[in-house]
Amino acid sequence: MPGALSVGLWLASALLGILTLWVNRPGNFNVHPEPHPDGRLVQEGPYRWVRHPMYGAVLLFAAGAAAWLANTLGLVLWLALLAVLMAKAHLEEQWLLKHYPTYANYRLRTWRLIPWIY
Repeated sequence: MPGALSVGLWLASALLGILTLWVNRPGNFNVHPEPHPDGRLVQEGPYRWVRHPMYGAVLLFAAGAAAWLANTLGLVLWLALLAVLMAKAHLEEQWLLKHYPTYANYRLRTWRLIPWIY
């Protein structure tokens, strides 16, 4: 049975993921980091504070799984996922800068992944 930490992380992940999908409907984004040709720059909801809330939701879910495993493998896999998502976020931000003229200003006033930290 998962512990309270895992369940809490999974609930936080679900809440963040649902809020993110609520404001950034599936037709507005791609699974690939390249901006959707007809998309719009979303700056409300979780995007008010962080530029990559869906990556945050994925990392919270994976952190819950790592906490459930409670071993080195879980931590290593979570760190590998973090590295992949950070590389993806970097690439995505380069494309967003080219696609949306207002993205540079948005990037200056928001956190990348964790409000008030990073």
